[in-house]
Amino acid sequence: MLRSVKAQDYMTRDLVTFKPDTDLFQAINMLLEYRISGAPVVDENGCLVGLISEGDCLKAILTLTYHEEEMGGVVGTYMTRDVQTIPHDADIIRVANEFIQNSRRRFPVVKEGRLIGQISRRDVLRAVEKFAQNS
Repeated sequence: MLRSVKAQDYMTRDLVTFKPDTDLFQAINMLLEYRISGAPVVDENGCLVGLISEGDCLKAILTLTYHEEEMGGVVGTYMTRDVQTIPHDADIIRVANEFIQNSRRRFPVVKEGRLIGQISRRDVLRAVEKFAQNS
């Protein structure tokens, strides 16, 4: 049964992450280098504190330009703080439903507040495919 398949079994574990004090332009360079649209922001204990996206970076640049301020700053100033997450032990049916309800492509996966991975719509499809092959 698909309910026995857990998010932690199909999530990506090797993630690009940032700290709140990471230089904004260093983060932009890494997003470009790794060809990703955003990344989790974690504190010194590995707890998820936000996400920084291409959109957040663009807003930061426009805000700085509009106010004629010097370009720069840190990720923590511009990141999105209200982040929807998936518990590590959530079943794939719940994860699929979250994707449908929230029109997201990926969610951070947490265990006891700590970031342990990320799950995408493609990961869910992969889990379903593997389950179907084994049935």
